[in-house]
Amino acid sequence: MVEPVPFKAVLWDLGGVLLRTEDWEPRHCLDRMLDLPNGKIYELVFESEMSRKATIGEAANDELWMWVGEQLELSSDKLTLVRDEFWSGDQIDMELIRFIRARKTETKMGLLSNGWPSTRRFLDERWHIADIFDDMIISAEVGLAKPDRMIYQLALDRLGVEAEQTIFIDDFDENIRGARELGIHGIHFQSPQTVLEELKDLLGLTV
Repeated sequence: MVEPVPFKAVLWDLGGVLLRTEDWEPRHCLDRMLDLPNGKIYELVFESEMSRKATIGEAANDELWMWVGEQLELSSDKLTLVRDEFWSGDQIDMELIRFIRARKTETKMGLLSNGWPSTRRFLDERWHIADIFDDMIISAEVGLAKPDRMIYQLALDRLGVEAEQTIFIDDFDENIRGARELGIHGIHFQSPQTVLEELKDLLGLTV
């Protein structure tokens, strides 16, 4: 009987996994304040063509927000308030961060994020968690985005591991499918508790 290949690396998504919107009310309030359909501010920021450009490094964060301001006809001061309020319900999951810190000496830990150009700076300067990763692959920096198989291969190459040695955690089904096509073990994020339980099982941890 062939022994299973031990896992040597875990790749983590950022938005929706390590950094999550725990309070949606600020964004709902923005929609109401700006007389927008429910969910419109989210759509402009995350699902627009400008957002796609920022995700692959073709637009800076400030350019995207200036575009949002133009779409909504906001003054610069009003745009600043909208921008701050938009992010106010987001929180870093410190339980998952502690798990990564505790395991990084035994298991390589990588970040694989469809992130805008400032993502690395925020990880380092605002959230102070850049040091917990052996490598960070951020879409805006490499010009590739999940679920393009090339970004998964790049992450494997930079961590120096094979696909079957790697676990990938993400909250989007299509990103999990993209990883699995290369042979990476995918975990679809549902909650911190279920992810930690599955990770501990896969990594052979008793605590």
